[in-house]
Amino acid sequence: MKKWKFIASVGLVASCAILLAFASREDAVKANLRPYPKGCVFRTVMGEESSDSMFVFTTPPRVSASVDRGLTWIVKAQAGNGGWGAGTHARQDIMDPHAVESDPATTAMVAMALLRSGTTPASGPYKAELNRAIRYLLEAVEQSPEASFNITQLQGTQIQTKLGQNIDVVLTSQFLSNLLEKLADSHDTQLMSRVRNANTICVNKITKAMGNNGAISGSGWAGVLQSSFATNALEAAEANDIAIDDKALERAKSFQKNNYDAKSGEVNTAMGAGVVLYSVSGSSRASAKEARRVQEEMERAQKDGRLAQNAPASADNLEKIGFKREDAAKYSTAYEVYQSAKVRAQQADVMDGFGSNGGEELLSYLQTGEGMIIGKDTDWQKWYDNISGRILSIQNQDGSWNGHHCITSPVFCTATSLLILSVGNDVDRLVKQGVDR
Repeated sequence: MKKWKFIASVGLVASCAILLAFASREDAVKANLRPYPKGCVFRTVMGEESSDSMFVFTTPPRVSASVDRGLTWIVKAQAGNGGWGAGTHARQDIMDPHAVESDPATTAMVAMALLRSGTTPASGPYKAELNRAIRYLLEAVEQSPEASFNITQLQGTQIQTKLGQNIDVVLTSQFLSNLLEKLADSHDTQLMSRVRNANTICVNKITKAMGNNGAISGSGWAGVLQSSFATNALEAAEANDIAIDDKALERAKSFQKNNYDAKSGEVNTAMGAGVVLYSVSGSSRASAKEARRVQEEMERAQKDGRLAQNAPASADNLEKIGFKREDAAKYSTAYEVYQSAKVRAQQADVMDGFGSNGGEELLSYLQTGEGMIIGKDTDWQKWYDNISGRILSIQNQDGSWNGHHCITSPVFCTATSLLILSVGNDVDRLVKQGVDR
């Protein structure tokens, strides 16, 4: 019996190697594509890897080709100081990426796109560009005045005007958290320490910029998105053991969730430029972690007979299966908000946003998809199939993307599009971040 297991195992490995080599060679010849992500269907079937469909994802060849074109374009747009810029709100007609000043918000978005597409400070085709971006962002954080809410003296950028005056520190914090995870196995302790210290500075600034209602001060045209990404940044920092103010994070999440009433379907768009998409995508994203915990706890209770199979996620039922009384209502509401908001955010009329594709729409799509993965929602691949087709259809011939209203910057829009298209590479990290502490 042992002999047959050994032979089957050898045959299994050989089959995977042959099939992957053949697929990689054939596709590379056809489209000069980046290698497929790891994972072999035979190993999954045999139970040697997780059979959870959340963890088995291969980026479609046409998407890989689109990502490659976008990366090729965006690295050429890097400025000499290591940054990237979106330009000013007053001169949105300037589309040349080398004719605008670098800003931390845009640089952080590009750097996150490079990380997600497979480049790290130590390896990957764009490690030199990434390392220059890291230096640019770390210097921006380290040189910022302690009393300032932000990390740049720049004012009036496209991103600030549309999202909020403190968006630079928000997006930089999120990038630094992502970078810490990539550095986890690194021997560069000096860089890790510097990144951790810089992220602590960012987190403190975000917390100071937060109002009592959980929104970040200095809101722009679609300030709800600045506040939503601030919530993401605090969650990501917490997942990387950066000290955060728990009460501040709770306020931030509550602000996002309160923008959507799951029972009536009403959406508060006061800080979302009157656009449902901007608010509802933040609501689904902010409630994803708590909704996931509810789903997992209910499935466990249903499996062992403590709860009926068709039992609703009511506060009473959650208390019955072990939630504290003071938490049961909060988690029940989060579950309802998530389940309803994620559907609303994917409705065709809602996805049209302001009526055309601007950077705000792209950011909202990103929020929805990442929230579904964090929530370990198996419908996320349906979302991906839909949104990737939408994104590919608006890519420019040179490989870039640009917005058609508000945030029009080709650099910012290309970075956000790349983050959406390559999100499958970050499934493990996002699922891990979704563990409710």
